[in-house]
Amino acid sequence: MQNKAKAFSHYFTSEQRSKLKLGLIRTYLRERPFEFLTAPGVFSKRRVDLGTRLLIESMVLPDEGYVLDVGCGYGAVGIAAAVFNPKLRVVMVDVNERAVWLARQNIQVNRVHNAIVKRGSLYEPVKGLRFNCILSNPPVSAGVKTVKEIVSKAPEHMAHGAIFQMVLKSKVCGERIHGVFTEAFGDVKVHARKSGYRVLIAQKQ
Repeated sequence: MQNKAKAFSHYFTSEQRSKLKLGLIRTYLRERPFEFLTAPGVFSKRRVDLGTRLLIESMVLPDEGYVLDVGCGYGAVGIAAAVFNPKLRVVMVDVNERAVWLARQNIQVNRVHNAIVKRGSLYEPVKGLRFNCILSNPPVSAGVKTVKEIVSKAPEHMAHGAIFQMVLKSKVCGERIHGVFTEAFGDVKVHARKSGYRVLIAQKQ
């Protein structure tokens, strides 16, 4: 069981030892075409996974302001948000060096001019910043503790009225995660659900 966990959590590490062999995903999100470079050592390298797709298709974005994508991987969520609303300023963060490099390449591939990528663990790269929206498809394989930390620390980095949205497999959305949402925000709602995934949404009051 321990070896299996290591196999699935390897993308939530700072550096990657696997050979850099680039792949390319071509897809449509909200009826718009996107291309994403991928490689071994990052999450869902062969396709935009169902959870990420559900979050992108259902995410609520502010009219303007700053958006944070926590655990951005190769950048699908943050880049999509930047494309859907060019008035936004999108910041993407990830601890994985290769994921950060890929996300930066994908910003250029998709001709995005309102997004940047920072490397570091969770909220560490954006200390002192406040966001109008936070999005996350969290690295569940890194452990429930990491997921809880993304939720519990989110309000510290959110402006008043900002919205937090996280996609999780339905079986992960147990009382523990709902309880963390309630403690952090006072309330939580299921915003969207499909194919065994749920998007949870909460607002900072």
